[in-house]
Amino acid sequence: MMLKQMIKAGTGWLYLDTPAGRRLLRGTGTILMLHRVVADDALADLPHRKELCIGMQAFDRLLLWLGRHFECVPLAELLAPDGPTDGPPRLALTFDDGWRDNALHAFPLLKEHRMPASVFLSTDFIGSTRRFWWEAIGETLWGSFGEEARERLCVRLRRHLGPPDELRAAAPEQPRSLALDRFLQRLKSLPPATLQALADDCPSPAEPHALDWRQVREMEASGLLRFGPHGASHAILTGLDDASLRAELHRSHEAIATHCREPLPVYCYPNGDHDERVRAALACLGYGHALSTRPGLHHQRQGAPLSLPRIGVCQHSARQPALLGWRILQGARRHVAPALPALHTSEASGR
Repeated sequence: MMLKQMIKAGTGWLYLDTPAGRRLLRGTGTILMLHRVVADDALADLPHRKELCIGMQAFDRLLLWLGRHFECVPLAELLAPDGPTDGPPRLALTFDDGWRDNALHAFPLLKEHRMPASVFLSTDFIGSTRRFWWEAIGETLWGSFGEEARERLCVRLRRHLGPPDELRAAAPEQPRSLALDRFLQRLKSLPPATLQALADDCPSPAEPHALDWRQVREMEASGLLRFGPHGASHAILTGLDDASLRAELHRSHEAIATHCREPLPVYCYPNGDHDERVRAALACLGYGHALSTRPGLHHQRQGAPLSLPRIGVCQHSARQPALLGWRILQGARRHVAPALPALHTSEASGR
């Protein structure tokens, strides 16, 4: 581990394992943002996967660590206005998108640890064969479906954004994965319809990307998981006109209300993007809380309930949870600045 990472990990451990450090988190709530839990940690280690994917071994380690340091509560309980302001620091787990591996790999470990969580579904994908574009395009470019499929997609992509030479199959694994990660970020500039059309033309995986409603009902029946909306098509809400925005919000809202017994009254913005217009449209639907992707801690008496902060968890920080402790305490530092050491970083993901 690099020196800076060692200092962060040591600081994270120190503050979460001492009374003085835990006092800094009094009156706060930490909301963690996760996406996928995959079977093999090695699959999650590559740069183009490790921001969204956590391996089962790392996830198990993370849950053990969270149980030692936090009171892990359902999101609705964390957001309740009359929640306690003393006692151990409180934390809630959230998952975005509605990946099928949430049921296959995350759910068994959540049950084993008796850990509650909230899952926010992009409802158009649930129970369908529709694919998340970043996964379909990314894995095709990675070569998961063979060289012929990869080259065919490269030809189509050259009409929009030329894939970099580093994506060629013969390149070394790590630089190729880094190049793919950067290229997928660039693709976000393309229209959503273009990205979905490219994804739909990629080879079909062995099983759907997303959960189906039977799996949603099974997880909800456990009493550990609740579900809320994360858009319908996962379109970036700020880029929609007024009519499309209303349709997107209503469609996701109605799907959750139809299929879930106790829908969460919390919205989760796709990609975290929102503005005053989006927040006003959500308020018209009766939502009092919404999740962003900006880092920070929730304070019951501070902040904007329709722009709640979260701390993202990646493979690296799940495997080294003390680094996650560092990021959580950076959130506390914004409110109790003199109490924490002045070790500066611009990193947003704990890497």
